[in-house]
Amino acid sequence: MKIEQKGKSNVKITDSFWKKRLEVIRDHVIPYQWEALNDRIPDTAPSHAIENFRLVAGEVEGEFFGMVFQDSDVAKWIEAVAFSLENEPNEELEQIVDEVVALLGRAQDENGYLNTYYQVKEPKNRWTNLRDNHELYCAGHLIEAAVAYYQATGKREFLDIVCLYADHIASVFGPEEDKLKGYPGHQEIELALVKLYDVTANENYLNLSKYFIDERGKQPHYFDLEKNERNETKPFWFNDDYAYHQAHKPVREQKEAVGHAVRAVYMYTAMADLASKTNDESLKKACEALWDNVTQKQMYITAGIGSMVFGEAFSFDYDLPNDLSYTETCASIGLVFWANRMLNLEINRKYADVLETALYNGTISGMDLDGKKFFYVNPLEVQPDASEKRNDKKHIKPVRQKWFGCACCPPNIARLVASIGHYIYTQKENELFVHLYMGHETQIDIAGNQIGIVQKTNYPWDGIISINVSPKSDQQFTISLRIPGWSKGAVVKVNGEIVDHEPLMKNGYVYINRIWSENDQVELALQMVIERIQANPLVRNNNGKVALQRGPIVYCLEEVDNGKNLPSIFLPRDAELKAKFEEDLLEGIVIISGQAERIEEAGWEDKLYRPVEDHTRKVEIRAVPYYAWCNRQPGEMIVWVNEKR
Repeated sequence: MKIEQKGKSNVKITDSFWKKRLEVIRDHVIPYQWEALNDRIPDTAPSHAIENFRLVAGEVEGEFFGMVFQDSDVAKWIEAVAFSLENEPNEELEQIVDEVVALLGRAQDENGYLNTYYQVKEPKNRWTNLRDNHELYCAGHLIEAAVAYYQATGKREFLDIVCLYADHIASVFGPEEDKLKGYPGHQEIELALVKLYDVTANENYLNLSKYFIDERGKQPHYFDLEKNERNETKPFWFNDDYAYHQAHKPVREQKEAVGHAVRAVYMYTAMADLASKTNDESLKKACEALWDNVTQKQMYITAGIGSMVFGEAFSFDYDLPNDLSYTETCASIGLVFWANRMLNLEINRKYADVLETALYNGTISGMDLDGKKFFYVNPLEVQPDASEKRNDKKHIKPVRQKWFGCACCPPNIARLVASIGHYIYTQKENELFVHLYMGHETQIDIAGNQIGIVQKTNYPWDGIISINVSPKSDQQFTISLRIPGWSKGAVVKVNGEIVDHEPLMKNGYVYINRIWSENDQVELALQMVIERIQANPLVRNNNGKVALQRGPIVYCLEEVDNGKNLPSIFLPRDAELKAKFEEDLLEGIVIISGQAERIEEAGWEDKLYRPVEDHTRKVEIRAVPYYAWCNRQPGEMIVWVNEKR
């Protein structure tokens, strides 16, 4: 089989914001998670994930432990290491992964099958419960990890393991008469198979991904068929509705996002991938309709998605409660994946804007600044007493956790942050599209000419971006700069001269086509103003409230700065708000401050209710970036603040 080593990022991040996070991932998160996978962190939920593979390999005795998808934690950890190795070589980490890969090889069956739950606990029941038991999901994460590790190191062993497994899966599923007509209950393998196709050029993997997508939701329903084979009679727990898996109807007929949010965006990512690879216009239209529904009717201002705890799911249009939201970290991460693939279908800033919002808000909020504690759920309003005492808010944690029994989020954050360099650019022939702004150095090949690019900026705290373009030899090509939707009055310069960029704008990008020479300089100035954001009035929870945003950063109020009972604060519409960089606070952030009014709590004595009396006092409020909340003293937090007109 011909293997192509492509897709490796050669971006070296120099940016103070992201470099710091890359270092935390490399020096703290990856080692910490390795300890967690080996059950060496006291007073936290055990993982047993590595031990399960040793068990299958016959190297220890015992029982399978953990979730049916426990294998995926190991896969995501390896993927995070792979992306980290792209950023900076680390012989010790690489050796550990090589040892894990060797263990996976020893655990793999001769026919390619590799899933510790079924190899240990239910060896006779493989492929009998695709709806619930994550076999194909785990396979997908192993494939993604193997592709990333191959691209980072050039080593083939892990890739060979997953190719053998993928070939086995292709022998089990497909349109042929003797094969199962199933598809995964938790989507993931579909997008992984496209990645495997990208490095192997084996169209069987692309076709298998397409098969899983095309077969989904057809009648007679496969989940019902396998359920009957299991002699299972009880209704499916999610309202007896396979909308939970987005399997309620064929994917091209789906116009509204429903069900488990992570499963949904993983599937939408694969759909966009396939639409791009196969020029499938019907899949493209389905992706566009679903994108508009998610981002215009079911997404939080932080790019959190999945508003209800029941099913970790989308609920209905405009239902975005702040204090009950689920907004799983993995769901925002999946939204980043999907946005990235939509940019392959069409260069449009509506995709990159959401990608950026998710990166700076809904994803990194899931990890504390030192990388040792994590949020599974990312609410927009927290009252610790309610989290402790109300059953409907048990999922809302007022502090990050060391680890989870269901530990999908921590390694997912690690692999996303470690791969940040992959999201800056898209290249199409002689066009280079700049989606994200962060300090870095890279080399890009355009028509055989090496183009050196150095980007310098203090983004997201200010909007001045400098891009040095140095081709090996003079060459004509296009550089397209995204002008974020939140930016007003952007200024573009090339070699010090202002470019009238309005005629060059298309879908939010400025297309600059010219003959580029060594040390050409592009400058972009984006105004970073404090915006008061309103929600659509159909979002009932936010009527009469505003959120604060500056650049791509969404802000919140914390009890540590503003005292208890944050909903008693009202922000006058004419209040002056100021931005100030504080180097020693939360590793260096811009805070927003201003005068507000607070309802007086004195004078109520023992009254629960009384006739209206208007007693307020002026207070100074301080808002911090949402991603950084709960890195000091635990307490209340709100994003949406009452507005006084």
